Amino acid sequence: MISRLRVLPLLTLAVLGTAWGQDARAWWNGDWAFRKEISFDLTPTGADISGAPTDVPVLIRLSLGNFQYFSDTKADGSDIRFVAADDKTPLAYHIERFDPQSQIAFLWVRVPRLSGGAKTDKILLYYGNKNAPAAADAPGTYDANQALVYHFGGQKGTAQDATGYKSEPNSFTAEVNPASLIGAGVKFSGAQTISIPAARAVHLSPAKGSTLSAWVRFDALEPAQAYIAQLADQGRELVLGIAGDQGFARYVGTGAPVTLVQVNQLTVAEWHHIAVRIGAGQLTLFVDGVDAGHANVDVQEIGGTLTIGGSSANSNYYAGELDELEVSNIARSADWLKAAARSQGLAAPLVVYGGDTQKEGGGSESYFATTLRNVTVDGWVVIGILAVMFFASLLIMAAKAWYLNDVANGNTRFLAEFYKESADPAALEKRATASSANDEDVGASTLARLYQQGMRETLKRLEGQSAGAERAQVLSAQSIEAIRATLDAGLTRMLQQLNRQMVWLTVSIAGGPFLGLLGTVVGVMITFAAIAASGDVNINAIAPGIAAALVATVAGLGVAIPCLFGYNYLNTRVKEIGADMRVFVDEFVTRIAETYS
Repeated sequence: MISRLRVLPLLTLAVLGTAWGQDARAWWNGDWAFRKEISFDLTPTGADISGAPTDVPVLIRLSLGNFQYFSDTKADGSDIRFVAADDKTPLAYHIERFDPQSQIAFLWVRVPRLSGGAKTDKILLYYGNKNAPAAADAPGTYDANQALVYHFGGQKGTAQDATGYKSEPNSFTAEVNPASLIGAGVKFSGAQTISIPAARAVHLSPAKGSTLSAWVRFDALEPAQAYIAQLADQGRELVLGIAGDQGFARYVGTGAPVTLVQVNQLTVAEWHHIAVRIGAGQLTLFVDGVDAGHANVDVQEIGGTLTIGGSSANSNYYAGELDELEVSNIARSADWLKAAARSQGLAAPLVVYGGDTQKEGGGSESYFATTLRNVTVDGWVVIGILAVMFFASLLIMAAKAWYLNDVANGNTRFLAEFYKESADPAALEKRATASSANDEDVGASTLARLYQQGMRETLKRLEGQSAGAERAQVLSAQSIEAIRATLDAGLTRMLQQLNRQMVWLTVSIAGGPFLGLLGTVVGVMITFAAIAASGDVNINAIAPGIAAALVATVAGLGVAIPCLFGYNYLNTRVKEIGADMRVFVDEFVTRIAETYS
């Protein structure tokens, strides 16, 4: 019994450990080198969605702020794949724009289900397979109820509908804007429209309802009721539009027209998501994903022309920008519309971009490695300059330390010999001359060189005097001062040699942090510029770029700190040797004066 009690927990731990290890090593396909985790925040502090919408086409904005690895993907992004949280199920997606030069990408992925009020859902973005075939599936990104989606990415006359119904316009007079909210968009100047002829997919069914939505931006108040979209047929119509600075929705059936106008105002020169939903006997206006008004109506079938930017009667023209027009042949839920609005706008609180993982036995990169992968080209230029400064400084410090150590050891050996011959200051010079000795006996001793200079000056002044008795040779006070002056000059030159190249250490100490700060500032500027261009402003978009920019400052400090320690150490050694040299000059001159005065 006891043995079983011991064995069962061990087996349980082993099974759990094995399961955990398999999950940690899970990798959808070994041909893909990298992946990025993307999660969804439906909590009140995020997108604030309480329901559980299904089959939502979520916009994934990639930019320099949240994705530094465009160079690791194929030029057209065709190696990108989206996989569900189980790391097994591929998700349908398509690419609206993929621009590695500008480092911006807009991708749409169909998320099967979002958990309301939670932050538990996630998907995985795989990339890094140069041999991967294209797998984008625009129609599959949307469910069967999505009747029409216009990204406006194509030029006039080209296919516009991203869904499988292919409801294409028969008239397109609006101006294509290549830099809109989500990739390309269109501009209306107040007299242009886009017209889609009657289609079975784009119609209002009393049993299922319908939903129209679009992103709009206008720079001036609309003077009258401007139509964003109108579905009209035989006197009946469903309208989504703007009156002044307020969104409105109108339904006209066989009874009295019903008009909803939002209470608040739209902010001029800013993007807003407006939508109208009709179904189950109710007409509802949504502004930025929030119910802005609703009323009961008698829903009747409308299956006529869909006009964008005005009415089918060539009136009620809209003047402004428009992007991402969507039509559904059902009445979408409020949570579904809010999820669309909260994932597509510039401030997209629904989508949270996580870190990147490299396929290395299933293990994640360290934070430091991930940060280094985020460093931009300008940051690497600064880091390269700092690396050159660092290695040059290391060479200087090593060579200088070796040289000063040789000098100090040589001085120690020389002083030991000098003090042995204290009775005769010229004894060492005579012995060296007699034995043809050279400086190698005392290494790079500066004291030995000072001694030799002093003795040469002394013996030169003693030549020609009476050689009868060596003690009878005499030096005048002026000669002794001249010898001191010669020694002081030699001391100064030797100190200059000892301090040579030390200035490069001071340059590294002072210049390293400033170069690093320059790289950081430029990196931060580029990060914010990329965020402004892509519209992704959440903390996960900013953090990687800022962290990478700070690497330059860390590199600058990494150069300055060792150089500071090395400079202080070497400078102290130079001062010690200089002090020994000054003391030796005084001792030498004193001994010469005592001997030859």
